[in-house]
Amino acid sequence: MKNVVIGFLGTQLDMGKKRRWRPTVSLVEHEDFPIERLEILYDMNFNRLAQQVKRSIEKVSPQTEVLLRNLDLKDPWDFQEVYGKLFDFARAYGFDEHRERYHVHLTTGSHVAQICWFLLTESRHVPARLIQTGPPREDDGQPKLDIIDLDLSRYNALQQRFDKLAREYGDQLKGGIETRNDTYNALIDRIELVASNSDEPILLLGETGTGKSQLAERIYNLKLDRRRVKGRLVHVNCATLNGGDAVAMLFGQQRGYTGHAGSERRGLLREADGGILFLDEVDELGLSEQSIILHAIETGRFYPLGSDHEVSSRFQIIAGANRDLRTLVSQGRFRPDLLSRLNMWRFELPPLRERREDIESNLLYELARSEKELGNQVGFNADARDKYLKFATSPATTWPGNFRDFRGSVRRLCILSPRGRITKAMVEAEIETLQHDWSSASSNSDFKLVEALMGEEANDIDPFDMVQLALVLRTCRQASSLSEAGRMLYAKSRDKRRIQNDADRLRKYLSKFGLEWSVIAGTKTV
Repeated sequence: MKNVVIGFLGTQLDMGKKRRWRPTVSLVEHEDFPIERLEILYDMNFNRLAQQVKRSIEKVSPQTEVLLRNLDLKDPWDFQEVYGKLFDFARAYGFDEHRERYHVHLTTGSHVAQICWFLLTESRHVPARLIQTGPPREDDGQPKLDIIDLDLSRYNALQQRFDKLAREYGDQLKGGIETRNDTYNALIDRIELVASNSDEPILLLGETGTGKSQLAERIYNLKLDRRRVKGRLVHVNCATLNGGDAVAMLFGQQRGYTGHAGSERRGLLREADGGILFLDEVDELGLSEQSIILHAIETGRFYPLGSDHEVSSRFQIIAGANRDLRTLVSQGRFRPDLLSRLNMWRFELPPLRERREDIESNLLYELARSEKELGNQVGFNADARDKYLKFATSPATTWPGNFRDFRGSVRRLCILSPRGRITKAMVEAEIETLQHDWSSASSNSDFKLVEALMGEEANDIDPFDMVQLALVLRTCRQASSLSEAGRMLYAKSRDKRRIQNDADRLRKYLSKFGLEWSVIAGTKTV
């Protein structure tokens, strides 16, 4: 393959006044890099210098064909003009990659020209590699020549540095917790890209206790590190915005406003100027507040209570909800235009029961956090640890409160542990407490679900069967598929069966009551 080099005439360096080194001429002084054709782009104002450089090259390397190409620039520092001229040059060139290997000489030309060359080669409008040259080395007098491969295949250390940085951002979003769940890891990778490159609203969905508030704070810290925000993170619990004081809290209040006691208030939206406004439980926001919030998000302007003048506040939005906002829209309880604005980037956090492989690493994290906050080191006895992890990761353990239940459970064990050791008896007592609390909280709603699905036929079910059916239906609502629900319900007996078809067993059980999985799954909410 023939080597072809394209580059600008160095209007200063190619005169050879500094060190008598001329970068364009030095290109042909490398025996291990023979150049078949050298094309020099120059301005007619420097025609005499271009001719001198051509003669010098032909003297040093007679076998190199030198072509002078006129490229007049009114302003070599005007990016639009330089890029446009080089783009037109590339479009008309007629590259033949089967016979020739192309290179672009970066050392000569203005900084603007160098940037344009890089963009054109990186986008493959110019199918070439980049060349950098330098003055002769002191040890052997040989001028330097480096070829830059834009696919980074020769720069493993640089690529590894980028990969390490990306991993650090991902770890930041995970709170430093090692996670093995593929779905969650893919979710975090996508959030990292969005948070690093977009200022559009982010909507975090998930059941109560899945970690939406913690993730919102980590997203803010990541944006702060990436210099995408400068202001504060302002956390607004929309469930508390009730009554006449809600608007004043959000949008501020002018001093002496009639009907509202107190002095002037800035409002949470103004506090978030330059930063992030986190609307936690946005599904609890009233329709009137939704309307004003939408206007503030889209325009960055709003009226404080009692004011005749708008104030401005530019902020980014993160919203969290544990209910399906699309269902609320269909019920007339959430504005569709606000949902469209918030739904630019939508992420649904998986519940703890779908991340059982991450429970052990989260246990280590909670123990370390308790040690830091309580001031004393706490650990499990070996049998206690095995007992707790077996319970926590069992398909029969549904964790209805997700990480909130898990965190509270570990914290109780740490506080009650004698001499910093968690015993098996303590774990057994904690398991009993959790199961009792979950059973009491869910029994009434489970019975109502049976009645909703079966209507008057529920009156014909024996009390014994009612309790069992209620448990089955609750488990089905928490599972993502019939198979997962079967594994959770038959966790003990499935290992003793030769054929483990949990889904079929569950399907037959439901059919006894005239129920189908599709109907039960349709009652689930986000």
